Amino acid sequence: MHIWVDADACPKVIKDILFRAATRTSIPLTLVANQTLHVPPSPLIRSVQVAAGFDVADNEIVKRVAAGDLVITSDLPLAAEVIEKGVHVLSHRGEWYSAANIRPLLNMRDFMDNLRASGIQTGGPPPMSQSERQAFAGHLDRFLANRC
Repeated sequence: MHIWVDADACPKVIKDILFRAATRTSIPLTLVANQTLHVPPSPLIRSVQVAAGFDVADNEIVKRVAAGDLVITSDLPLAAEVIEKGVHVLSHRGEWYSAANIRPLLNMRDFMDNLRASGIQTGGPPPMSQSERQAFAGHLDRFLANRC
């Protein structure tokens, strides 16, 4: 098993939780981004910098994942793609994405995109809350405990 992180939009607090989890469980962790990332010195933790461009990091993750891996992302199209490959997906806010819930989430995303395209202001996501950080850490810990 391997943990993959869509790191361009991943909050620092979530990366820190992931660094500690990888070290504690000895599960390899790779952060993929189109910018240089600083990661702690560890043979388990690495970063991969890809070229700038739309979905370049997402495509790299899709290319590298294998069934049973865990992807950390809030990007719904990326989640849908890797779920089809048998990959587990946890959002930065602690929500599991699965074959059972990804289609309705994509439909809502597309609906909101259409609203924004028509000029309606929908606002962005709220700042990450402490309860979302705790939910993420709890879901991650339970998942990794069942895999180790």
